[in-house]
Amino acid sequence: MKSPAIRLAAALLFALPVAANAQVLTFEGILPPASYPSTNYPFVQGFYNGGTSSIGTSGTNFGIEFSSNALAICLNTPGASCSNTSRGGQGSPTSQRGGLFFLTGASTFMNRAAGFENGFSFFYSAINSGGSFTVWSGLNGTGTALGTLLLTTTPSGPCVGFNAGFCPFVAAGLNFAGIAQSVTFAGAANQIVFDDVTFGSSTPGEPDSVVPEPSTYALLATGLFGLAGIARRRRNSTV
Repeated sequence: MKSPAIRLAAALLFALPVAANAQVLTFEGILPPASYPSTNYPFVQGFYNGGTSSIGTSGTNFGIEFSSNALAICLNTPGASCSNTSRGGQGSPTSQRGGLFFLTGASTFMNRAAGFENGFSFFYSAINSGGSFTVWSGLNGTGTALGTLLLTTTPSGPCVGFNAGFCPFVAAGLNFAGIAQSVTFAGAANQIVFDDVTFGSSTPGEPDSVVPEPSTYALLATGLFGLAGIARRRRNSTV
């Protein structure tokens, strides 16, 4: 029969806190809040890579760099018009003012040299022409295509109270096997907008799974050894 100490250790294994492995790019703050609303759409550039956007703003360093044509578009909110696009009040209120799009070329892409896995997702709006996205094993949209998904056209409203044709946004995502380093977004220039780009989940903003932190495993191991030692001493004392 297992000792109470061992049974307690086993119970603690299933009660350990977990950490989500998804990261979300909201594209907020690329256009400074004090400048909102604005038709000045800055290039994303190194905003999420420890650098800055084309207008000098910086965000959390996720190790993610965008291609040279990737822009942050200003999204309309009630009473504020700066484009033809809005989230329509959907999703988090903290992700309503900025999105990703491109005005030149047939695609834009992002790199994450450290890699990511499990899933990729976002919200998007494309009322006139659809597109696609592909997750790649290499940088700059190279290597093996780990997953690709066609993006159909989306509804144009109604989004009551929001002055925008590109609204509402809809979710898209996929799971894939392997380690990815880049994602390409394809479509007609100025006809597709993305937001809440999510690494590690096929559902935007929500992780598919959670995993214990490595430090948690180390803490568990230390505790198990300690409890096992206590159990041995108790057994020896009764012989």
